[in-house]
Amino acid sequence: MDDDMLTDQRRLVELIEAEGWEVTDLELSAYDSPWADEDDPEATVTVTARKPYESESAEDDGDDENPFRLK
Repeated sequence: MDDDMLTDQRRLVELIEAEGWEVTDLELSAYDSPWADEDDPEATVTVTARKPYESESAEDDGDDENPFRLK
């Protein structure tokens, strides 16, 4: 795998984490494009990240009658 691809991957993670997200999974796929006549490889990055948001106080009261909510 090309070092430039790995450097770009690390930069993407840094940008995402700088916005308050926690990267939980990342997949980098390198391949030769079947649509281009060039010999340069391409890459696809799939990122899974999570970011907790504070809920509104009305929803935090614990009086929620939602049967699907864990208590």
